[in-house]
Amino acid sequence: MTTINFREEPPDRVIIRVHLHTIRIYGSPKGQPRPRAFVRRSTGRAGVYDPGTAEGWKGDIARGCETLEGRSMLYPISVTLTFFMPRPKMHYRANGTLKAKSPVYCHTNKPDADNLAKAVLDALTGIRAWHDDALVSELVVRKYWEIPHTHAPGCIIRISKMSETQP
Repeated sequence: MTTINFREEPPDRVIIRVHLHTIRIYGSPKGQPRPRAFVRRSTGRAGVYDPGTAEGWKGDIARGCETLEGRSMLYPISVTLTFFMPRPKMHYRANGTLKAKSPVYCHTNKPDADNLAKAVLDALTGIRAWHDDALVSELVVRKYWEIPHTHAPGCIIRISKMSETQP
């Protein structure tokens, strides 16, 4: 077995992250849907449309992040997204406690983490929190089940400014 040593950061640079914002959004997280293609049978013309199923969630994000509206950040950004997904009723006993066989923390069902992240980044770009989401050079996405009485469904958005310096 070959081991490859991989440094996440360049050896001649130190990445500095300065925390700017932490925002908690409550609601049921939705992933950004992929555009759908179709062909009209009557004309044979093709088209593409966006199903728009995440618009309500993106609106919740925009309202929750109104303090960032119009900031138009123009520097490298680090974003950490921690999603708490709603549990289905089958996870609970009749008395409201979690069943022993229910997953406690890690959410491995749909929606995918990348689609969840895309919806948040698109919403923040839509309110001009930054000039373009291409400025996000570091993205961490976590996806957990909600924890009753501790973490309600929603998302914690943590934004930091990044800069680099020589050691």
